Amino acid sequence: MGPGRPAAGSPAVVLVSGGLDSATALAIAVSEGYQAHALSFDYGQRHRVEIDAARRVAASLGAARHVVLTIDLRAFGGSALTSDVPVPHHDRVEDLPTGIPVTYVPARNTVFLSFSLAWAETLGASDIFIGVNALDYSGYPDCRPEFIAAFEAMANLATKAAVEGSQQVRVHAPLAHLTKAQIIERGLVLGVDYSLTHSCYDPGPEGRPCGTCDSCLLRQKGFAELNLVDPALP
Repeated sequence: MGPGRPAAGSPAVVLVSGGLDSATALAIAVSEGYQAHALSFDYGQRHRVEIDAARRVAASLGAARHVVLTIDLRAFGGSALTSDVPVPHHDRVEDLPTGIPVTYVPARNTVFLSFSLAWAETLGASDIFIGVNALDYSGYPDCRPEFIAAFEAMANLATKAAVEGSQQVRVHAPLAHLTKAQIIERGLVLGVDYSLTHSCYDPGPEGRPCGTCDSCLLRQKGFAELNLVDPALP
C-alpha cells in the first residue's frame, strides 16, 4: 500500500484465484513494472475449476512464475466451499442477503497472505498484491481495507528480512475501493481477457458457471453496468 513505483523488474507475489478480481490485480502489478510471481491454492474448494483458470490467467498476463500450493481446508470445513453445505442461489443480485454468507471460508485470506509473505521473503520481494474489494462484494470480513492494513503491520513484525531492515512489506489491494464495474473497466484497459477467468462457486459438471450464486450475480452486475455480457457465461 506504500507509495511510489518499483525499480524495473522488482519481484512481487500476486495472489491469483482464477477469478475476475485477482486477474485484474495481476494485470495491475504487471503494468506497474513488477515481475509478478503468481500464487494460487488448491484448498479443497468445490469450485476447483478455478485453478485451471488461474493457470490460464497467469500465463496470459505474463507472470514470471506460477505456483499452485495444496492445503486442504476441508479438514476444518465451516464453509459451503469446503464442506457439503449447499451454496445459496438467487434469481437477482438484489436478493442477496446482508451479513457474512455461508461461502465465507474461515480465515482464508489470512492463510493465503501468510503463504504469500513466506514466498515474498525468499524472493527478496517487498510487495504482495491481493484482489480484494469492499464494494460489490459478498461481505467477507477479510476483504476489508482494515484487515489488509492490519496484516501489513503484522507482516513487518514477522519476517527475518523485515526485522533486519532488508524488507519493508507492502500489501497492495488496488481494487479495495472499486465497484465490480470499475474493476472490469480497469482490467479491460490493461488487456485482461475475462473469458479466461472463473468466478462461480457452484459450477456444473463441465465447469460452467451456474449464473445464480453470489459470485456469479455480482460479476454479471458489473458487466451489465458497462453494457457488456460476461464472456465467461455459456
